[in-house]
Amino acid sequence: MDFTFLLLVSINSIFVSNIVFAQFLGICPYMGVSKKLDTAMGMGMAVIFVMTLSNVITYIITAYILVPFDLSFLRTIAFILVIASLVQFVEIFMKKKLNVLYQSLGIYLPLITTNCAILGVALLAIQKEYDFITSIVFSLANGVGFVLAIALFAGIRERLEYAKLPKSLEGSPVALVSAAIISMAFMGFSGLVRL
Repeated sequence: MDFTFLLLVSINSIFVSNIVFAQFLGICPYMGVSKKLDTAMGMGMAVIFVMTLSNVITYIITAYILVPFDLSFLRTIAFILVIASLVQFVEIFMKKKLNVLYQSLGIYLPLITTNCAILGVALLAIQKEYDFITSIVFSLANGVGFVLAIALFAGIRERLEYAKLPKSLEGSPVALVSAAIISMAFMGFSGLVRL
């Protein structure tokens, strides 16, 4: 396994092709859970876990069931079922072990089920024909990229709570403008890595 290639895949996934800023996936939890940094980090950690584990399982399902039996047309349905099952597992675990975080996430935890970033990363790993290890690194790095995006945005939104803004910019408008500026900042990484 080429360590340099894995490093390039990681850097590309976190900064250059960030799942939120370049791929525009996972926008719903990005906007919904980013009001407080601690809630955003909890959601981000849950996304990393679900994204990585779902990618491992979907890779195995694709390699050993869907492709050998010529059932590739069931890929999306199978991936959605895997992701929904994993989210239920995470929800049960958090309810029993991390109840405070579970309460603070509230309705947003089930949003992981419909987080298109998780499904998108699983599909992208298959589309790019990554091997098993590269697929794991790709999904883990995309999860880290999601956490970076949501943590940056949550930090900015916490500071904006105390800023004096024109009435027309309060709430969602300033959040969208801030997200656009962060996205433009991440465009500075484009061309950094060529895969």
